[in-house]
Amino acid sequence: MSAGEGKSGNSAGEADGVTVAAPSLSESSLNESSLSEPSLNESPRTAPSRSRSPQSRPSGSRSPQSGPLERRLHPVTPLRRAWAPLAFVAFLVKQDWARDWLLGLDKALLTAGVVLAVLASVAYGVQSWRCTYYALTDTELRIRTGLLFRRTAHLRLDRIQAVEVAEPLLARFLGVAKLKIDVIGTENKDELAFLGKKEARALRAELLALAAGFTPETAGGAGEAPARDLARVAPRMLAVAVLLNTAVWMAVLSGVFGAVAVWWLSDSVLAAGAALLSAGGAVWAVTGGRYLKEYDWTVGDSPDGLRLDHGLLDRQHETVPPGRVQAVRIVRPLLWRMKGWMRVELDVAGTSEGVLLPVTDPHTAQTVIARILPRTDLAAVREGLRPASRRARWVAPVRWRGWRWTADGTVFAASKGLLTQTLTLVPHAKAQSVRLTQGPVKRLLKLADVWVDTGADTTVVARGRDAQEALAIVVGQAERSRTGRRTAAPDRWMSGGGVVGDGQASGRPVVDGPVVGRRPAVGRGPAVGGPDGSGAVKDGEA
Repeated sequence: MSAGEGKSGNSAGEADGVTVAAPSLSESSLNESSLSEPSLNESPRTAPSRSRSPQSRPSGSRSPQSGPLERRLHPVTPLRRAWAPLAFVAFLVKQDWARDWLLGLDKALLTAGVVLAVLASVAYGVQSWRCTYYALTDTELRIRTGLLFRRTAHLRLDRIQAVEVAEPLLARFLGVAKLKIDVIGTENKDELAFLGKKEARALRAELLALAAGFTPETAGGAGEAPARDLARVAPRMLAVAVLLNTAVWMAVLSGVFGAVAVWWLSDSVLAAGAALLSAGGAVWAVTGGRYLKEYDWTVGDSPDGLRLDHGLLDRQHETVPPGRVQAVRIVRPLLWRMKGWMRVELDVAGTSEGVLLPVTDPHTAQTVIARILPRTDLAAVREGLRPASRRARWVAPVRWRGWRWTADGTVFAASKGLLTQTLTLVPHAKAQSVRLTQGPVKRLLKLADVWVDTGADTTVVARGRDAQEALAIVVGQAERSRTGRRTAAPDRWMSGGGVVGDGQASGRPVVDGPVVGRRPAVGRGPAVGGPDGSGAVKDGEA
């Protein structure tokens, strides 16, 4: 995934000077708190009752003495966890002292030791499986794990950013799958590995239904929401796009020249071969590995959000709920522009994987983006981009030509890059803060940069603006962000109140009727908003 404007955590390093507040602005209009997401209590709620019926749980669950019912993972899970003790034994065998000691043992004793190690591994896997439970309450998903050290993760439903069903190759043969949950505020995905395929899909549907605002009584029987295909990437198009990727040819050339340099310096064919083999791994990662991962990429539209299905060997099925997208990035590599192709990426809080379409044409990109950013015309945004001040050439003699920005009623947009052009769109409601920075050199040149931070810990920058223009951008963007938040829909997009906007123009899937225990048909409706803040709480005890 190509980077956008970079992580906000690096913003201080990228700024060439001291961050200064715009002089005519009050401090509260620029800081983060003034643009933060409204609290949960401020969001209108018409969610139904939270009481959960135990009878709605599937049979086979363990009945706890109190609290929600807890469920175990699939019985094949011990096979996945039994490898840990065996790996520890293999590590010991690699040590010289341990290997010499083992070789000195009697064969019968050695055989008994191997059998004992295998039995201990199986016992560890079974006991670890027996100590792992998950429970779904009205407000959170709890995952309890740990044989020696207990850990309990509390994943709030209203903070779920994406839910993914992953089917690794071996798991597909065994009929099981992983359920991965992205929650805002966590770096790594929490997962349930493994569940039966049907159970994984049913749990994903129930999680999304509860997160959307379905009642607990109806969420369990809601089933998987209907979906229709929005876009599909043809295998041939993906193969051509991979070969036209500049990074591929850079990796090939670097590998060849690197191997030649190693051979010339060391006069060793073996060393040169090792260098070439290492470079081959990097080339495979950006060619064959990427092709296998992005094969048969499909984007579907459902009331639960965008469905992303892809993978040749390992199938991935991800659902991004409405309103979770913090920014959309359009990447156009140099060789792709000959065919008019582009790559569409997403910034979603809580996840580092953000590909929406690995390669597509402008028309398909516009169709899919319309589901995320209603009323945004991609072509109009690109035409409206304004170049940086010509004085910026003294700061960046070449790169300044790629610095452009614009804003309309829906998004703040900034572009960069000449060989690989990147255009990032930030919905006004998702802007967490807006800043004006001006270093000593830019103060002399009367230039400034405008930084817009999003909830996905990324920053979009309008660079090289005239100082007065930058000040106007900050004031205008602060107002647009406040307005966007006031009109945003609630976090639980099917819970009722707060839905605003032109439903016919937005292209957002909404319900066709009241939420009464079945999935609604896919329609077109208003935009929805999303949350911020930590969504997972973990505690543990030794």
